Amino acid sequence: MFRPLLLATAGLLALGCAGASHAADIDAKAVHARALVLDSHVDVPQDLGVGAHEAATDGDGQVDLPKLERGGVDAAVLAVFVLQGPRTPEGYAKARKDADAKLAAIRGVAEHHPDRAVLALKAADVETAAKAGKRAIIVGFLNAYPFGEDLAPIDAYYAAGVRSFGFVHAGNNAFADSSRPSGGTKVEWGGLSPLGKQAVTKLNGLGVIIDVSQLTPDGVKQVLALSRAPVVASHSGVQGVVDSPRNLSDAELDAIAAKGGVVQIVAFGPYLVKPGPDFQPKVAALRTQYGLPAAYVRTADGTEALSPDKRLDYSHAVNALLPKATVKDLVDSVDYAVKRVGVDHVGLSSDFNHGGGVVGWTNEGEAANVTAELLKHGYSETDIDKLWGGNYLRVFRAVEQVASR
Repeated sequence: MFRPLLLATAGLLALGCAGASHAADIDAKAVHARALVLDSHVDVPQDLGVGAHEAATDGDGQVDLPKLERGGVDAAVLAVFVLQGPRTPEGYAKARKDADAKLAAIRGVAEHHPDRAVLALKAADVETAAKAGKRAIIVGFLNAYPFGEDLAPIDAYYAAGVRSFGFVHAGNNAFADSSRPSGGTKVEWGGLSPLGKQAVTKLNGLGVIIDVSQLTPDGVKQVLALSRAPVVASHSGVQGVVDSPRNLSDAELDAIAAKGGVVQIVAFGPYLVKPGPDFQPKVAALRTQYGLPAAYVRTADGTEALSPDKRLDYSHAVNALLPKATVKDLVDSVDYAVKRVGVDHVGLSSDFNHGGGVVGWTNEGEAANVTAELLKHGYSETDIDKLWGGNYLRVFRAVEQVASR
């Protein structure tokens, strides 16, 4: 229990006066206030810390200090993320420059607002910050593309505070294959490259959480075989609900849990709800608008011909055609994962600022709505503690223990 209770529990209310629904609302807020709430994957804008995107400004983004505080979110993993680009020296240099800038900006949240935020380098730092009423900022990293074909930057980024590492995004790189390859090459490495396999050993030794989201099934399998520590999938859905290459199969869920890891179910509509019958014709029209072949091929969709910015615009436009997911849809996927692998191996994430957000949880200020929905689905307060932050922190501590040995 990390924050003082803001509201009385429902048991102290006269139900005849307050009404059952109001009592349930008060109870949800109290449960949320007692939990350590952690969002395991959030993207940040390239201009984080500037103007409307200054961390202390309640701005147009989905995540900032006022929203984290309003939503009772104790900790967030802010990702150093750069879109995939050309695998050339020039492409790597540009991506590394952008990644360095994001890393500095994320660190700057705590540096510029020490009264409100803390840079968390250990699991214990997250708990200490929550007890002090401050937000814990964990630096994550997604897509090793900016590192080119070199392991050395991992050490430098660890020294700067990175504590979570995801190998790929949309496109293969020198470390691993992506579950969403581009350019017509579906399998390049058969999972992890030799460099990626070396990275697993290095990350274990440093005490960095390995993030298997975005990897191919072979990549996930190889990470689990090589890693001496449990892993997380920081922002994933489940194929048992929506058959997307980005979602995890039952076999992957089982394997991650067997290793002691956690699957963080992401509040990203396309991975939570199935499209309607009119979706494909609308996508075909959109592809024509962007100058792409009307026919979509899963392993080579033509978007590699677009600039990174245009590719991102196209992705967002496709997502806008999908039905709106809600917090109920999010918790339905949580239900699926919990029934499959148990409540000790499931968590929650938003993917805010990169397409994430569902009706009811459109920004961090609405996080308590997720807790209310979890209660509706029958989860106990102990379960909710695990889903929001307890399971992730357990993995964080286990990763630290492996590194210390």
